[in-house]
Amino acid sequence: MRYSASHKLETREKLLESSALSAKRSGFSTVGVDGLMKAIGLSGAAFYSHFSSKDALFTAIVERELGQSLERLGGQGVQDRQRLERCLKHYLSMAHVEQPEAGCALPALGAEIARSDLQVREQAELWICRLQQSWAQILESDSLAWSVLSQCVGALVVARMLATPDMQRAVLTSSHEEIGRQIAQPH
Repeated sequence: MRYSASHKLETREKLLESSALSAKRSGFSTVGVDGLMKAIGLSGAAFYSHFSSKDALFTAIVERELGQSLERLGGQGVQDRQRLERCLKHYLSMAHVEQPEAGCALPALGAEIARSDLQVREQAELWICRLQQSWAQILESDSLAWSVLSQCVGALVVARMLATPDMQRAVLTSSHEEIGRQIAQPH
């Protein structure tokens, strides 16, 4: 039985979404093609009608997830600075620490992206630079945008590495306060 083009697109989207959640929660390299397909109720053989390889799926996940991060975190109008400050507060939250699958892909997948092939890293660079440029316009400083972006991702990684919620909160609070000071200074 042949499936419609829309069915194939819907299946591809389900696979992307399910695989992205799994990757952000447990890492991408930990699950094989069969496990990724089983999560959406299909056999492993069906995978190759959607992606040429597992690396191609990872590239698509990086593009999708970082595009969504740009949409959530990038500037979009007159209230950009206040919106950025609200986004940073949410980003540096215990909810984001405790639910990696619901948040930004960079802290969850950064190490895997760094170990990936050139195509994945180029895709990540494209989206990260777009986010940095959006923040640079809001903050009126390229270097401050890079600093804030790096500090946010790093703070979340460190907080997730820690065992106790009190220590996690201390990292998040300290980072948020320091970023607030940096942003408040004229540039």
